[in-house]
Amino acid sequence: MSVRVRFAPSPTGNLHIGGARTALFNYLFAKHHGGKFVLRIEDTDTARSKKEYEGNILQSLKWLKMDWDEFYRQSERMGIYSEHLEKLKAGGKVYKCFCTKAELDEKRRKCELMKKPYKYDGKCSRLSAEEIKTLEAEGREHVIRFRIEPGTTAINDLVRGTITFDNRELDDFVLTRSDGVPTYNFCVVIDDALMNITHIIRGEDHISNTPRQLQLYKALGFKEPLFAHIPLIIGTDKAKMSKRDGGVAVTDYSGAGYLPEATVNFLAMLGCSYGSNEQVYSLKDLTEKFSVEHINKSPAVFDMNKLEWLNGYYIRQKSDEELAALVKPYLEAKNMAPDGSKLITVIRLEKERLKKLSDIVENAGFFFTDHIEYDKDAYEKFFKNAATLALLGEYEHELRHMAFDKVSLEAFTRGFVEKKGLKLKDIVHPARLALTGKLVSAGLFEVMETLGKDVVLYRLDLPK
Repeated sequence: MSVRVRFAPSPTGNLHIGGARTALFNYLFAKHHGGKFVLRIEDTDTARSKKEYEGNILQSLKWLKMDWDEFYRQSERMGIYSEHLEKLKAGGKVYKCFCTKAELDEKRRKCELMKKPYKYDGKCSRLSAEEIKTLEAEGREHVIRFRIEPGTTAINDLVRGTITFDNRELDDFVLTRSDGVPTYNFCVVIDDALMNITHIIRGEDHISNTPRQLQLYKALGFKEPLFAHIPLIIGTDKAKMSKRDGGVAVTDYSGAGYLPEATVNFLAMLGCSYGSNEQVYSLKDLTEKFSVEHINKSPAVFDMNKLEWLNGYYIRQKSDEELAALVKPYLEAKNMAPDGSKLITVIRLEKERLKKLSDIVENAGFFFTDHIEYDKDAYEKFFKNAATLALLGEYEHELRHMAFDKVSLEAFTRGFVEKKGLKLKDIVHPARLALTGKLVSAGLFEVMETLGKDVVLYRLDLPK
């Protein structure tokens, strides 16, 4: 069997990180088996679907290096759905439902009061031909509902084993709305069948849709695909993932300075194991190792610390030149003009400290601007102290005669504090604050060498 899988997002919002994980599992499964990865945009919800969201989905998948083999839009396939609706009508598998929204809302309200789950009661399935004719003559709008067969429906899930549903728990669901637009459950079955999708890998929140879809497969005479429902992603507090936990769009991660290879590596391990304690996997490694059998049943915890660790690892694998090109836009966005050779020097200082590309602004922006923002508490502690200001003034005066390489600067500074009976920290902390605006940075003497004598002397010359 030639493996064919699909990722079928709705363009009603930007691609969420959870959707990206679903896409990745499908992509890895297809490539592992030498199959096809199909991208299908499910845009029949015309009120909420937006072209900009479709663009975001495509941009995000390309950034993650997930190239698709085939591409479809449901909005361009409407005639196909109409054809299959006629087949279901001819087979007596559907009926017109004239219940109004107000009537259905009232039924839902009563179920809530009785603390019972709502299920459509099938009222319109019992209408006579004469009653239907009368309602149509009145101009009453209607939807088309599918008749659920009695009995049970079993899902042979590749992750969770057999899941059996009593069909009495399912209601006759809507196939087309009153405006004739087909619904998700209808379109997805026809598309998956006609596109010869062999495996459907999707989130466990779709399990409740599956028995309805399986009934449609049977009614239309389609071969059923295999299903694998993957665990949901939760936050570190074991609750539904929120924005605070990282539940945002893929483009938010790329914009914040996460690398695509780190993001892919991280997502691939959310709810899936690879038979070893390794943490670092390339896309090629993952393609070779991925298996549905390795997908866990329990929810996957989204750990931002792990993502940052992986991102830092991949940052350190970049050459200095590659990394300079990647961080440059973040500096430019803050109106900082990174000089080429100086940026390479700064990269060498900062590489080990970067967790995200955007960290370059916070960690090293002071190299590329004349405006220094001081840590407020540190400023109060050091620069409101007359003795400290006097010490910095003396240090600055003596530095004017020094060679400005880090070895000479360190030797001079150690001698300077020793002569005064002070400790190295007594000059290092205020000097670092004056030069960088903060108390934590790369090594002070490397910073001084990179800034150069003129800048160092200017920044140390604080107003008394």
